[in-house]
Amino acid sequence: MKINTLGDTGIKVSRMCFGSLTIGPTQKNKPLSESKEIIAAALDHGVNFFDTADLYNNYAHLKQAIEIKRDVVISTKSYDYTAAGVRKSLHRALTELGRDYVDLYLLHEQESRKTIEGHWEAIAELIKFKEAGVVRAIGISTHRIEGVVGATLFDELDVIHPLINLTGIGIEDGTAEEMVAAIHAAKKKGKGIYAMKALGGGNLLAQKQACFDFILGLEDLDAIAIGVQSVDEVRYDVKRINGEPISQQLAAAVAGSSKVIHISDWCEGCGECVKHCGPKALSIVEGKAVIDNQKCILCCYCGTYCKLFCIKVI
Repeated sequence: MKINTLGDTGIKVSRMCFGSLTIGPTQKNKPLSESKEIIAAALDHGVNFFDTADLYNNYAHLKQAIEIKRDVVISTKSYDYTAAGVRKSLHRALTELGRDYVDLYLLHEQESRKTIEGHWEAIAELIKFKEAGVVRAIGISTHRIEGVVGATLFDELDVIHPLINLTGIGIEDGTAEEMVAAIHAAKKKGKGIYAMKALGGGNLLAQKQACFDFILGLEDLDAIAIGVQSVDEVRYDVKRINGEPISQQLAAAVAGSSKVIHISDWCEGCGECVKHCGPKALSIVEGKAVIDNQKCILCCYCGTYCKLFCIKVI
């Protein structure tokens, strides 16, 4: 596994970042024993970079990575906008991870320069923790081009975690090409960049090869966060990222793993997904989209019409 330096932070990270949302309680809810096997497989294949968030409620899962191999890089995120909120969320991360520092702390889903400025009390507190050595680097995650552009303007922000994939699904304010250009400008400013949603939250699984070709062709990315839910998926993704041949057996095992549509809590029930669901597997119930998994054929067309990127395949 190739190791890159995350921008100007000096932090060494594997090209593949282990996206941990999938194994946690908000999605697949893997038992700790099973998630430990998946994490151990990633470590065995040279992955040292793990992504989580306060919202994911899965610090217990990632604590196992530290117990197996202490020299790992963990990035966490929160929606905090006050100093008190940051202190509370960071304390939780340190306590539940069993660590006295966090490698990366990001403010979750920042939208623009104005949003970042509106969260400056939280950022100022993170700067203090960075100076004290409790946090090694700080930054933002974003689904918006404006978020990348905004973060590039602030020297205090070390790392950007942007959404980017082949078709641009999930980018809220433009195209994949525009996001690539914003990432390039940020990289030139020394920002560490690690991408999210390379497979469009599972909506682009039918174009898996093209998605990997696209994301691996972006030289400005220090790392690529990919959600995994099995040892086979770890092996498959590592081989894709390393450019190694994949056996028919492994490809079949990954393709044959069970998948379902997951609709996030922030769904507003706009109904666009329902309108474009051919199998009629979606409906609006009490103001939220609901999936009938008996009818769903995982065509993933619904995800392309979700303006809030609520629909994932897990």
